[in-house]
This record gives sequence, structure tokens and C-alpha cells, in this order.
Amino acid sequence: MDATTGGGATVTDDQHPVAPPPWVGRGRERAQPPTLLALRDLVAAGGRVNHVVSRRAGLSESELVTLEHLSRDQIGPAEVARRLEVSTAAATGIVDRLVARGHVERRPHELDRRRTELHITDSGRAEIIGHLMPMFGALDRHDATFTEEEKAVVQRYLRGATAAFERVLDD
Repeated sequence: MDATTGGGATVTDDQHPVAPPPWVGRGRERAQPPTLLALRDLVAAGGRVNHVVSRRAGLSESELVTLEHLSRDQIGPAEVARRLEVSTAAATGIVDRLVARGHVERRPHELDRRRTELHITDSGRAEIIGHLMPMFGALDRHDATFTEEEKAVVQRYLRGATAAFERVLDD
């Protein structure tokens, strides 16, 4: 992707020239549509959440993100390395520290005994939930204020925004 923004230049999007949005230039960030400003604020707040929660929990941000992944999926150390974009040695250190704290258990893979699966423990789950519960409660209450039709629009917007973010990750 060629992302030039000066004087009439174009951005290449899937090999097709596309004019950059008018708010891309220096000093024009606040000219973004209100939806994009709100999304930008959300992304910034989300980035701060991991930092603050990890500090309060006495974990590194990598340890916290690993616990978040394990709260959704049972994965192995190699997958932790891939998701965190760190070496397998670094991932092993992260997992070792979480195991030492009692937040994660290593178990043999059910089908392939040579592999190891990581499982979040009750204490690991409580560590995450305890710090994030105020946010979860507020989000649940906020979500309840929307009709099903409004939720569908919000979901469509957020899925599209996620796809836009992933374009940067895929390049």
C-alpha cells in the first residue's frame, strides 16, 4: 500500500488509486467525521486499559494479553508466541511466570501428547475479570440502551472498522 498524502497524491488500495480522505493531511485530524473521532477515542482508551490493568495486577502487558487469549481459547506456547509476535523463548518465559503465579496450567494435548495446551485457571480468570468488571458492567448497561436495529448498525460499523484495522496488520 502506497500511502502518500501530500499535494494531490493518491493512496493505493488493492492496486487501485484512491484519493486520500480530506482529513488525512497534517493538522486536519479533527476534521474527521464524528464517528471516526469516536472510534479513535475508543481505540486510544482501549490501549490504555491493558497498560493500567496490567500495572494494577502486577503483570506485564504481555502476560495480561496472554491471559486474555487463554480466556477465549486453549492454545499452546507456540500459538502464544505467534499471537504476541514474540519468539518462542519469550513466550515460554511469559507462560512460566503465569504458571508460577497460578494463573495458567500446562496440560498435555488430548490428541497429541507431544504438544502442550495452556489453560487459564480460576485465579487467572478472576485476575482479569476483577479488574475489568467495572468496564464490563458499564458496557452491558450501555448496550442495553440500544434497540436491536441500532445494535445491528453498531455491529456492522465495528466489524467494518475491525476489517480496516486488519488491513494494516495483513500488510
